[in-house]
Parts: sequence; structure tokens; C-alpha cells
Amino acid sequence: MNKPPDAAAGHKRRPRYSGRNPRAFHDKYKELDPARYPGDVEKVLASGKTPAGSHRPIMVNEVLECLRPGPGELAVDCTLGGGGHARAILADLGVSSMQLDNPDRGFNYKEPGPLDMRMNPSRGQPASELVSRLSESDLAALLDENADEPHAGLIAHLLKQQPLETTHALERVVRTGLTSAFGDLAKTEVKMSVRRTFQALRIAVNNEFSALDALLRALPHCLAPGGRVVILTFHSGEDRRVKKAFQSGLREGMYAAVATDVIRSSMEETRANRRASSAKLRWGRLR
Repeated sequence: MNKPPDAAAGHKRRPRYSGRNPRAFHDKYKELDPARYPGDVEKVLASGKTPAGSHRPIMVNEVLECLRPGPGELAVDCTLGGGGHARAILADLGVSSMQLDNPDRGFNYKEPGPLDMRMNPSRGQPASELVSRLSESDLAALLDENADEPHAGLIAHLLKQQPLETTHALERVVRTGLTSAFGDLAKTEVKMSVRRTFQALRIAVNNEFSALDALLRALPHCLAPGGRVVILTFHSGEDRRVKKAFQSGLREGMYAAVATDVIRSSMEETRANRRASSAKLRWGRLR
């Protein structure tokens, strides 16, 4: 019996996905290979989404307006990521979409993955171990401090009832627990609590606030006279730290001027890139 040509040649077919569009991260081969499939990437961008494996810089024009880089000046992008802002400024203290979207990293619950969340997988402890190690009261305090979670106590209690090893397990415990406890709680509010729980654990796993605080302390000593700094934050815990550090530096005479109001993305950018909706920009200028 003759074998089909593909089988005879040892050709391996690409796994097929069900439905019109792929849902799993690793099935989105067209988005993950934009050079080969540019048209499909453009369709994803036009829908206001971020293609798998890519990153879209936020508020680039606003950053440039605040920094006003000139010839011969030295600019540092502390959250290099995909280099979007750095390319705009030419000539990562943070996390990028490439990390958040990959289910193997455990940052989101769109697809099942290990409950890890470490930006550097070779260092520190994964989120699953953190949840297991912390007491219920410490876990509740973490959810409150890192994400302003209104149901921190209940969620901490839920998380301590069983070992959690995957992102889907964590999402399911929080979602079903809140729904059971508050039958009238809106689905959108439950979803926000799930997101805040993931955010709080990620911050703790990577010691993000300590890294941000260290940067804010060092900034006045790193900038040249008249140097300018712009910081984009994505939740209230980060923004509070930046705001207080800039205001303190202004009172102490280290900064000549700081942003009096937070800058948000335009309606056009927010529609084109949904992840811009939570971004807040603050700037400072050294004396």
C-alpha cells in the first residue's frame, strides 16, 4: 500500500485548531510569525488587540512630549521590553505583553498554565509556593496592599483551602468562591477580583514594589541637571508610589517641577489598544 506523499517524506503537518480562529496561545502561529503572515497581524491590531508574542508601546507621543529628547542627550528606557519607547526616543523594570500572554509563564488565566509568574524563572519561588507558604492573614494583607482588593479576606481564605498549581485552578477557586458567597455580585466585579488576585501575586513573586521604590530613590542622583523622567504605571499601587516620590522630591528641592495631574491615554489609543486603558503617566524634571 502506497503512503501519502507527506507521510513518505516525513512531513509533519501543523496541528489544526477547531473553529474559525485559534484560541490557544501556541496555536496562533500566524500572529507569532508576523513576517510570514503580515495581513493576519494587521487584522488583530485593527480589532484593538495585541497579537500573540508581541508588545504595543503605550502613550508614545505623550512620553516624547514630556521627555523632549534632544541631540546628544542620553535617554534610558528602564522597561525595555520590545523596545517601542526606546525606538521612538532614539538615537525593564516592568513586564511586557510577551510575558503576560504566554501561558507557560503563568501570568494570566486565559489558558491553563503553571502558577509561576516569575519574570526570571530561574530565580525566586513561583506563585504556587508563595500561596502555600503564606498564612491566611498575610495573604489577605498582600491582596489589599498590592491590588486594593475589596474581598481580600475572603479570597485569602479560599486560596488556603487547597493546593493550587495552575492558573486555571486559581481562577476557578476565586470565581466560584466569590459567586457562592455573594450571589448578587456582578460577573464583571468577580472578573476584576480574579485579575486583582493575579496582579497581587505577581507583584509579590517578583518583589516589584521594592524594585520601583529603589528606582524612585535613585532617580534624583542619576539624572543630569535639568534631566527629565517619565514613568508609566498600570495600577494604583504603583501610581501612588510614583506620585508621592515626585511630590517629596519637589518639596525637598530635588525636582524643579513634577506632573500636577496624571496623564491618561487618548480615547483613540484606548480603542486601538485596550491595555492602554489602565495606564497612568507622570513626569518629573530635575533642578
